[in-house]
Amino acid sequence: MDDKHMQIGEVASRTELSLRTIRHYEEAGLVAPSARSQGGFRLYTETDVARLMVIRRMKPLGFTLDQMRDLLDATDRLDSDSALAGAEREALLDRVRMYEQAATEQVERLRVQLARAEDFAATLNARLEHDAAPSTSAERA
Repeated sequence: MDDKHMQIGEVASRTELSLRTIRHYEEAGLVAPSARSQGGFRLYTETDVARLMVIRRMKPLGFTLDQMRDLLDATDRLDSDSALAGAEREALLDRVRMYEQAATEQVERLRVQLARAEDFAATLNARLEHDAAPSTSAERA
């Protein structure tokens, strides 16, 4: 990825996360700035932004900070240049598969909730359209 460094404001804009949230994730050990400027400002790379995007996508699915940390650790180790033994690599892949399965299950639960919410909104809309139409008895009066 690109070695270009970005300050936290640009990262916040790109990830649609607040500065406070990014700092919180740093304090929680999920992401760390790749460097600091001479003035002490946090500097991030594209790799850091990609990491924050993983976190951002996990959050609405209900994953905890510990689960996020565990998944990021597994993917970091899989992405590292060090050669992993077959059993270790397979164990890491199993961890990633577990998170993929949990994410897929949560997405399906959210789809059911969304369908129910859409049905409810449609019911309210139909009620409003029905009640907004002039009734024949009101027209006669």
